[in-house]
Amino acid sequence: VQLQASGGGLVNTGGSLRLSCVASGRAFSNRGMGWFRQAPGKERELVVAISYCRQTYYAESVKGRFTISRDNAKNTLYLQMNNLKPDDTAVYYCAATSPYRSSLSERTDYDYWGQGTQVTVSS
Repeated sequence: VQLQASGGGLVNTGGSLRLSCVASGRAFSNRGMGWFRQAPGKERELVVAISYCRQTYYAESVKGRFTISRDNAKNTLYLQMNNLKPDDTAVYYCAATSPYRSSLSERTDYDYWGQGTQVTVSS
C-alpha cells in the first residue's frame, strides 16, 4: 500500500484547508485510516481516524473543527480542516492499518504511511 497526501499550504487563522490521501494497493475499504501530525520538536500525534466500518475518532483539540471522511470508490481519505489555529501548524501524515484492524489510537496500529504535507497557520 502506498499513500500520497496532498492539500497542505499556508492559511490565516480561521481559514480552512482540505487534505487528501490517495491510496494505491488492495483493500482500502477494509483498512482503518488516520491522520497524524507532527509539529517541530513534538511527537507525532493522532488527529483523527476512521475505521473500515466508518467509526471515527477525534482528538479533543480538533473536535468541531476537523472532519474525516473516506471515499472507498476512489481509494481516497479526506480531512476537512476549518477554523484553523496556529497550533494546528504541523506536517500532516496519512496512515493505514492492516485490514479489519479495530484499534486505531496508536502509531503502532498503522502499517503504512504517506510522505506528509505541510500545514502552516499564520497568526
